[in-house]
Amino acid sequence: MTLTTVQKHKLKKFVKELELHRGRHTELVSVYIPKGYDINKVINHLSQEQGTASNIKSASTRKNVVDALERMIQHLRLFKRTPENGLAAFSGNIASKEGQQDLKVWSIEPPVPLKTRIYRCDKEFVLDLLRDMMEVKEIYALVIVDRRDANIAYLKGKTIVPVLKSHSQVPGKIKAGGQSAARYARIREGAIKDHYKKVADHMKNEFLGKKELKGIIMGGPGPSKHDLIDGDFITTELKKKIIAIKDISYTGEFGLQELLDKSKDVLAKEEVMAEKDIMSKFFELLSKKPGMVSYGEKEVAKSLKNGAVETLLLSEDLDDKEIDKLEEEAKQVGSEVKIISTETREGAQLRDMGKVAAILRYDTG
Repeated sequence: MTLTTVQKHKLKKFVKELELHRGRHTELVSVYIPKGYDINKVINHLSQEQGTASNIKSASTRKNVVDALERMIQHLRLFKRTPENGLAAFSGNIASKEGQQDLKVWSIEPPVPLKTRIYRCDKEFVLDLLRDMMEVKEIYALVIVDRRDANIAYLKGKTIVPVLKSHSQVPGKIKAGGQSAARYARIREGAIKDHYKKVADHMKNEFLGKKELKGIIMGGPGPSKHDLIDGDFITTELKKKIIAIKDISYTGEFGLQELLDKSKDVLAKEEVMAEKDIMSKFFELLSKKPGMVSYGEKEVAKSLKNGAVETLLLSEDLDDKEIDKLEEEAKQVGSEVKIISTETREGAQLRDMGKVAAILRYDTG
C-alpha cells in the first residue's frame, strides 16, 4: 500500500516527535498491537509487567517504568476495541532533569495494518515499524534507448532515481573513406546489436528477481526501443514486465522526465501523477483564469476565511505548526487538503512561490 502525502506527513511528524525523547535507563515503553488482536489481552499483559518491574533495583527507574506502564494501561482502556489497523502506543518519563517526572503517552493508528506485536522497555522508543511504513516499497523501472545512448532509472514514489547510462560505439551514418558501403553497413549494424545486447544485459542485472518492481516503462526517440523489445535481446520474463512503450524526444535526464510525463495513463493510480495533476490544474488556472486560484500565505488565508478554497495545496517544506493550523482552518470550511512533496518539478515550483496555494470554488477576479 502506498501512503498518501497527508498520511506520510502525519506519520513522519509523529515519529519525529518521539525521536526527540531519550530515557536515562530502559524506562521508555513501546507497545504495538496488531490488527485484530484483543486489546484487553495487552492490558492484562502490561499489568503483569508492572509486577515484574517492581523487581528493578534502581528506585527511580522502577518508579518511572511502573508509572509509564500505568499511564499506558489507562490510555489503552479508552479504546473499546483495537482500531482497524492496530495501534502503536508509547509512554514514559520525558523530564529533562534527573529526579523529576513528566509522564507522557502517545498513540497512533497506523495507515498500514500492523502485523507484529511488541512490548519493550528501552532507552528510546521502538519506531522502526513506523519508519518502515514511510518507505516506498513498490517501484517502476524507466528505460530510454536510441542507437547512441541508453538510460535506466527507477521511479520510487515521486522521485526518479537514475541507475546507469550507457553510450554505444555505433559509428555515424556517413562512412569513412576506403570502406565499401556494404561493409560499413555491416559494421554499423553489428555495433547497434552490441549496444542493444548491452542494454538488455543491464536490464537483466538490474530488474530480474526484483520483487518490488511493478513494471517497466520503455521509451526513446525513433524505432530503437521497438528494435530492442522485438529483437532477441530481452528475456521473456522481463518482456512480461513491460507495461508501456512511449515515443519521446530526448534521452538523458530530460528524457527520463519526459517519459514520466508521458506515462500519465500508466501511472494514473500512482500518487506521483495525482500530485502532478492537481498542480498542473493550479498552474493552468493561474495562466488562464487567475481569479480561480490564490497563492502565498496571506492571500490563501484570506481565501480560507471567505470559504472560497476548494483545494488547499501545502508544500511539505512548510513548518509543521503552520500545516496543522491551515489544515484545521480548511477543515472548518470543508476544503480538501493536499500536501505536495518537493520531489516533482511542480512541487518544487510550489515551494519556490511561497509554499501555500489554493484552487478556489469560484472566480474572485
